Amino acid sequence: MTNYGTIPTSSSPQGTNVNREYISRAKARFQEGLATRRPWREIADIHSFSLPRSFAEAAARVKTNLVYFSVNYAIVALAIVFLSLLWHPISLIVFLAMLAVWLFLYFLRDEPLVVFGRLVSDKVVLIVLGVLTIFVLLFTDATTEILSSLLVAVVVVLVHAAVRRTDNLCLDEEAAGLLRSASPSS
Repeated sequence: MTNYGTIPTSSSPQGTNVNREYISRAKARFQEGLATRRPWREIADIHSFSLPRSFAEAAARVKTNLVYFSVNYAIVALAIVFLSLLWHPISLIVFLAMLAVWLFLYFLRDEPLVVFGRLVSDKVVLIVLGVLTIFVLLFTDATTEILSSLLVAVVVVLVHAAVRRTDNLCLDEEAAGLLRSASPSS
């Protein structure tokens, strides 16, 4: 049977469907990324804190906690940088614009990036975006605030990772595999 002479039931142009599909894929990928975030109750469980007995224990805790709470730590670091830029509106706008570029080019991309017919690896995209972000933000006259907030974020994350015990973490297979691959081979 043919559809000759029928009137399409969709009132939206074809481009709108493509945009909706892209937005729904981006939303799904964003939710997948946030799905690896651990509950904030787990990261702030007061009963899971204790001082490490040695530097080796602290280093082991840091390594485990950085893998386990990586999304949470990234959110904390971004929040600290965001809060430090509240008094620098131009820097804040640039920060939000770069965040959008990161989401579009790195986090929400589900196909390989091709530039001038050449495939660009994720590692190259990560390095270029990192350097570009730092370069652009340093030109907004908020250098001291950005560097100090990054230092504060690193200290907060490392202190939490060192004092948060790892014995009660429920490591999934992916996190355990990351820990095994990050540890030196024996």
